[in-house]
Amino acid sequence: MFRDWMRRLIAVGRLSMHWQVLVATVLGAGIGLALNFFAGTYESPGHVPFEFSNDQVQLLGMAAPITVPPGTLWVRDTPGETILHIYTAPYTSESGEQVAASARQVYVGILSAATRQEQQQQLERVLQAAGIPPHPQAAAVSRVRRVYAPSLEELRRKDPAAYALFYRRGRSLGRAVGDANQQVGLLFLRMLKMVSVPLIIFSLLSGVVGLGGAERLGRMFGRTLLYYLCTSLLAICVGLLMVNLIQPGKRGGAGLPAPPAVVQQFEEEAGKGLGAVLFEQLQNLIPDNPFQAVAEANFLSIIAFTLAFGIFTILAGGRTLEFIRTLAESGFAVMMRLTGAIILLAPLGVLCLMLYATATQGIGIFGDLGLYMLTVASALVFHAAVVLPLVLRLVARRSPWQYAQAMSPALFMAFSSSSSNATLPVTMDCVENRAGISNRTSSFVLPLGATINMDGTALYEAVAVLFIANFSGIDLTLTQQVIVAITALLASVGAAGIPQAGLVMMIIILQAVNLPIESQGLIIAVDRVLDMARTVVNVWSDACGCAVVERLEGEPSPQPAA
Repeated sequence: MFRDWMRRLIAVGRLSMHWQVLVATVLGAGIGLALNFFAGTYESPGHVPFEFSNDQVQLLGMAAPITVPPGTLWVRDTPGETILHIYTAPYTSESGEQVAASARQVYVGILSAATRQEQQQQLERVLQAAGIPPHPQAAAVSRVRRVYAPSLEELRRKDPAAYALFYRRGRSLGRAVGDANQQVGLLFLRMLKMVSVPLIIFSLLSGVVGLGGAERLGRMFGRTLLYYLCTSLLAICVGLLMVNLIQPGKRGGAGLPAPPAVVQQFEEEAGKGLGAVLFEQLQNLIPDNPFQAVAEANFLSIIAFTLAFGIFTILAGGRTLEFIRTLAESGFAVMMRLTGAIILLAPLGVLCLMLYATATQGIGIFGDLGLYMLTVASALVFHAAVVLPLVLRLVARRSPWQYAQAMSPALFMAFSSSSSNATLPVTMDCVENRAGISNRTSSFVLPLGATINMDGTALYEAVAVLFIANFSGIDLTLTQQVIVAITALLASVGAAGIPQAGLVMMIIILQAVNLPIESQGLIIAVDRVLDMARTVVNVWSDACGCAVVERLEGEPSPQPAA
């Protein structure tokens, strides 16, 4: 049997990269769903709380250890919700102060109440119905504190001690395996992020100095920008059409209030208008310190400075141009070799990330938002499978099916990582080595696209705002929908290529049509799943843009490599 498994592994290793990534995606999702279904639930055995002593705990990612006082823990962990009952015995603090006994009940999950007061009432009902076993010593506690957190990440911020106890003693097997795989997947993402900045610098610089003149550079920039604006506008129109056809949210229902941390993040951005956000993007084009921009991975600043450096290298000419060109091409060759070596680990990284996503996400929160998810998914599929292939066929004169096959490793990577920037090295490798696009085009179009071209994000923002309006009983007029379209187009330029950046940018659109920013809490629960899908559309649009610009520039258009 061992030899049979080895032969199968060797056979998978001989498959082309896009098949390896597809197998890893399906395998990771299958294992994760099995863990979610069969090992996703854990409850303290025999309803007996676990006793723990005074301890110092420092989990992975914590900057400093936290003190966990002695007491007991009862826990019930399911994919959809987590309930903790923590009793803290009397103890003496490090400063010598006597601390009285206390008890708290913690609920982690999504509550459907519309207001904070109703949320507290629903929290009490949920905890009372949870069947939490009474603790004999807890009877002496005058008041049991109730803690609500919509996610474990929020619990980690709000109550680190409770999170540490849960992480150490309360996780289900499915969640523990999913968390372990997430750490492996994050290592893979760190490697991709490690090469993304130097890859952008060397590839963009080599592409610019290889253009031969500033006039050609300006022409390519104009065509690239025109393509991005047109496809983003088409994506928004598709989203508005789909949301008006399906009408998600019209039937009404229970809302999902925004988590406190999310509301706080939104309120920090709430005072900014569209002009302020766009001016900030203009400021980002001019870094105070280029080296600081590199250290902070500020892609707009890096792209702007590298473009300026390349243009003035061309103007300098002579030996300076030859030296910079040789340096850029040599650095790019080294980075592509390094990127290629990291990409060999893509199947493992995708498998781990998909396993984590499916093993730890409950499906209960998707019930009330099913029609909204269907609307977003339908619009994304239509734009990716109809609009962009038509552009690819009619303008770039490429076979959409063959081009999609060539780009499949990058698309699977985008789905699992939810990050255009993290996927950029894989996208660049697929575009050049599998789709046959010249480095001169890809090194210019892709880094710019990963920063400003967000077809999927623009579409998602438009659909989400109209869904929120429908759910709130507000009918947006045609004029207001046009405002949504224009604002979404401009706001998508400011959306960074990182997970869930579109949520912050959506504040601008909500303000433009006078909708409360707290309404975004309606869609927080399912944003991560939709973020994966819209990132695929963002990356696919960037890749199609390479083929279009290559064709318009008069470069030869070879068929994708097998």
